[in-house]
Amino acid sequence: MVDDDGHSLRGQVGELVCRQPWPAMTRGVWRDEARYLAAYWTRFPGLWHHGDFALVEDGQWFVLGRSDDVMNVAGKRLAPAEVESILIAHPAVAEAAVVGVPDSTKGEAVWAFWVPRRGHADDDVSDELKALVATELGKPFAPSLVRMVEQLPKTRSAKIMRRAVRAAALGTDPGDLSGAENPEAIAQIRERVGLTSTK
Repeated sequence: MVDDDGHSLRGQVGELVCRQPWPAMTRGVWRDEARYLAAYWTRFPGLWHHGDFALVEDGQWFVLGRSDDVMNVAGKRLAPAEVESILIAHPAVAEAAVVGVPDSTKGEAVWAFWVPRRGHADDDVSDELKALVATELGKPFAPSLVRMVEQLPKTRSAKIMRRAVRAAALGTDPGDLSGAENPEAIAQIRERVGLTSTK
């Protein structure tokens, strides 16, 4: 794991890299060697860079999600998974998605959307969740907006589509949703942030 300059890093969030080959490493892009080299080898010369954030603490490795999803909050990097892991630890929360949105003061503000567990549909714990993140990560990283939703947009393999969540929250075009299992989830996110519901 390395920092932005490619120096080894421990105890802080950094880029996951490989210094030596391993069996499942991507070996190329079909008929596009230049794209392969640009995607995996140019960011840190001599290091294979996959595009994931990680954290090493007390000898344990934690993969925190895609580094292209990273938020810049008050000059500090914050991976959505760092906040999401705190949210889903709450007994009322089944799943959560966190995105960064433009903010004139912080650069980016944290917005969080969560789905209640069965039996908790009437328990809006959004204020508790905001306070929980502030306690765990610090007040600057507390979400400025927390909303309960019935579902989050997902791929057919059940992966949350953060790109679509962010687009819905900002009222922008979510792009290609042909791989989405439940594109109707976008309309509710728009409603919950006060935007007109459109599909």
